[in-house]
Amino acid sequence: MRIMKIIPRFLYSFIIILMLVFSNVVVTEATEVENTTEDSSVTDGTDTTGNNIFGVELSTDDDSTMSGAIQIVIVLTILALCPSILILLTSFTRIIIVLHFTRAALSTQTAPPNQVLIGLALFLTFFIMAPVFNQINTEAIQPLSRGEITQEEAFEAGVKPIRNFMLNQVKDEDLDSMAAIAGYDNISTQEEIPLVVLIPSFILSELRIAFWIGFLIYIPFLVIDMVVSSVLMSMGMMMLPPTTISMPFKILLFVLADGWNLIIVNLMSTFVT
Repeated sequence: MRIMKIIPRFLYSFIIILMLVFSNVVVTEATEVENTTEDSSVTDGTDTTGNNIFGVELSTDDDSTMSGAIQIVIVLTILALCPSILILLTSFTRIIIVLHFTRAALSTQTAPPNQVLIGLALFLTFFIMAPVFNQINTEAIQPLSRGEITQEEAFEAGVKPIRNFMLNQVKDEDLDSMAAIAGYDNISTQEEIPLVVLIPSFILSELRIAFWIGFLIYIPFLVIDMVVSSVLMSMGMMMLPPTTISMPFKILLFVLADGWNLIIVNLMSTFVT
């Protein structure tokens, strides 16, 4: 779908800004470490730069924390996966597909434009996922920044809210199908479902629900097309395209029924469990 291939430019700009800020912090810390190392070498007469490579201190002790180089790799990997996580592991997929079906049913071609649809879908996604993001910040990011938990514990605490959100939206038949394909036949509780099974099951459920909602949206507009086409044929105006006449009536019906409010409010209510 063409609309799913368009990533907002401000999302890339946000990622680039984060990378620049992070790189400046790393360079500053590396300079401080290098200056400290030089001072200690001059003072003590010993060389303590054995584990310092290009200004990044690599820890080799078993009890030490993760080295700075590995942390940089992890952060850059997460930033690269941010668009995929935002699109596929949240409510974004269902919202953007329903909005696209709405535009196609109105036969307005490029109104609203793709940028408006994607921006609307993003802000609706942030609104729906706000409790999940706040829980991740409270239980994972803040304790990790204060040094109260390790990276592994932060990952487990951060994945749990997203996992619960997907479990509340996924269909049981999709879970059974993906579990059977992956070879997990002895899953008895939801806690035993691995992410490798849950994520594709959630995506499949979102596509099914989005297309079902899109079908329901199409029905009243399809009735208008059929009525206009029948009237034109009865009048002998077979050379006149029915969409030319039906589109103003579709827009009029959509505006009088407050269509955007009906679609968005009812679409967001589908995420309430």
